Amino acid sequence: MPSPRRNVEGRPLGAAASSSSSPGSPAHGGGGSSCSSRFEFQSLLSSRAPGADATCPRLRASESPVHRRGSFPVAGAGPSQASPPQLPEEDRMDLNPSFLGIALRCLLAIDLWLSKKLGVCAGESSSWGSMRPLMKLLEISGHGIPWLLGTLYCLSRSNSWAGREVLMNLLFALLLDLLLVALLKGLVRRRRPAHNQMDMFVTLSVDKYSFPSGHATRAALVSRFILNHLVLAIPLRVLVVLWAFILGLSRVMLGRHNVTDVAFGFFLGYLQYSIVDYCWLSPQNAPVLFVLWNQQ
Repeated sequence: MPSPRRNVEGRPLGAAASSSSSPGSPAHGGGGSSCSSRFEFQSLLSSRAPGADATCPRLRASESPVHRRGSFPVAGAGPSQASPPQLPEEDRMDLNPSFLGIALRCLLAIDLWLSKKLGVCAGESSSWGSMRPLMKLLEISGHGIPWLLGTLYCLSRSNSWAGREVLMNLLFALLLDLLLVALLKGLVRRRRPAHNQMDMFVTLSVDKYSFPSGHATRAALVSRFILNHLVLAIPLRVLVVLWAFILGLSRVMLGRHNVTDVAFGFFLGYLQYSIVDYCWLSPQNAPVLFVLWNQQ
């Protein structure tokens, strides 16, 4: 509210002006105190907008819509005062990881550490570098190409229907193994260990990935197939199991795979034989294949 002006002596200007004004002025009275109060009252009325109702009480500051919280933004407020936008749920940082995530990270660290410790034949300068040629010979014994060529040769030389049936299903198992391993390697795309030397025997495009180990899956699949469909003496059966185990271990010792690659490969190969046994091909359920092969 504007205060009344005062002159040099400290008296209100309204009082000084009242002495020179006419007695009949509506804005001023005869006395000094009454003139001052009327002047203040008149100044209050004149500060209102024209046409405003003088009897309407003024709003308190706390009841003003401008001062109510959240009613209107403050004029001149910068962008820093505005509430920050909420981030999507997938973009927020998870400060409390789950127990499963911590366990998986620990297992991954143990896997990498153990694989590096067991890679004693990864290079010629390794601690067991002199055993590297023997490990590479084991690598060739579990490769897919020798097994496919050997199965096709035996199938062409077989004269019995029972032998052809077993060899036909072995060929089906080997092709299924190649397909599933290539599919999983293309999906997971886990790189081979850093200490590996890419001097493998006949590699394809997906062989630059390590999960799962194709040699391990083939070793588990072939060994289970042989033990279930070939009549072997006990020493030979033990030799087949040892071959599968040593072949999987050689993959880690050569630095080709991590421990989890080989472990999952054994598990996948075991399951693959269950699929082959469930979908067993015979002259009764697949006569076309046997007829065509018999004509050849």
